[in-house]
Amino acid sequence: MTVRQSIDRLTRDLTAQRRARIEIRKNELPYEMALYELRLAIAASRKDLAGQLVTLQPTIARMGRRSDIHISRLRRLVETMGGSLEVRAHFPDADIIVTNFNSDDTE
Repeated sequence: MTVRQSIDRLTRDLTAQRRARIEIRKNELPYEMALYELRLAIAASRKDLAGQLVTLQPTIARMGRRSDIHISRLRRLVETMGGSLEVRAHFPDADIIVTNFNSDDTE
């Protein structure tokens, strides 16, 4: 069984000043970035994420830089960082959310 903690729990010991800096930085984030850049932007350490996902720090580093990753692993990592994952298919006439990858579906 994995031990997951929310980003709130990870950041609860941060000073108010650091929280304010993170909030400002979060609002400046681009809409696209690599997974490792996202981890750095929200100030989540590989050590903390590895502990929550019951894995090793090098595994977190590899996940953050891979161009091919299992959707279930990506979802777990994003959720551990406090987000949610949505798989969207872009077509000329519409964007479609692919629902069979939702976190409440069985794998």
